[in-house]
Amino acid sequence: MDYAKRIAQLRTEVERHDHAYYVLDKPIIPDAEYDKLFRELQSLETRHPELLTADSPTQRVGGRVLDGFAPVRHAVAMLSIRTETDTTEGGAQAFDVRVRKELGLRDADAGVEYACELKFDGLAINLRYERGVLVQAATRGDGETGEDVTQNIRTIHQIPLRLHGCGAAVLEVRGEVYMSRGDFERYNEKQRAQGLPALVNPRNGAAGSIRQLDPALAAKRPLSFFAYGLGEVQGWAIPATHSAVLDALQMMVCR
Repeated sequence: MDYAKRIAQLRTEVERHDHAYYVLDKPIIPDAEYDKLFRELQSLETRHPELLTADSPTQRVGGRVLDGFAPVRHAVAMLSIRTETDTTEGGAQAFDVRVRKELGLRDADAGVEYACELKFDGLAINLRYERGVLVQAATRGDGETGEDVTQNIRTIHQIPLRLHGCGAAVLEVRGEVYMSRGDFERYNEKQRAQGLPALVNPRNGAAGSIRQLDPALAAKRPLSFFAYGLGEVQGWAIPATHSAVLDALQMMVCR
C-alpha cells in the first residue's frame, strides 16, 4: 500500500466531512462511518509518524496539559473597536457623517457603502497561517501582546488547520471565538443532567474554554468562530473591500 497516498486521501475525506458537519450543519455520512475513517487515519499516522503533519485532522484532539500560556507579541496590534451606543436612525446618520469627514468626502460625492456584521461576544483571536498552515493562535491580550492558545484553538472544528489555495508566506486571520446561545443552553442541560457545574454565560464560557490549561477540556465545549479581519499579511494581495476579504477567506476554507 502507498501509505502516503492513503493518508492524504483520508485527510481530504475527513476534512470534507468536518466542514459539512461543523460549518454547513449538513452531515454527509453517519457518525459510525466518519469514526471509521478517522480511526484509520490515526492508525496509519501512528504507524508512520514521519507522515504526520501539523494540519492533519487528527491534531485537533486535545494535547498535553499546559503549565501556562506563552506570551505572543502581535506583529500588527489588535486594536479595540469603538462602541456605538446610539442605535437609532440618527445614530447611524451621525456615524456616516463622521466616516465621510474622515475620508474627506464632500456632500456631492457618492455615498459610502458599508459591510454590516453581527457583533459576537466572545474572545478575540489571531490565527497565524504560514504557507496556508495554522502555526499559531493567540488571544488579543492588551492589543500588543497576547497568549499562545494554539492547542485549544485546534480543537475548534470550524477553524481550518489549513487554508486551501493559500500560498502566502504569512496570513493572519482575526476573529471571535464564541458560543452560540443554543449551544450554550444544550451544553448546560447536559452538565446539569450529570450533576456537573454549568457555565454562567456564553461569553465567559467561550473565554474560559480557550484559557483552559487542559486542551481536552476545551475540546468538550461547543465553540464557534467568526472571522472579521486580518493581521499581518505577507505575500497575498489583499482585496480592495472588506466584504471581498471575507469572501476570499471563505474560499480558502475546505469545501
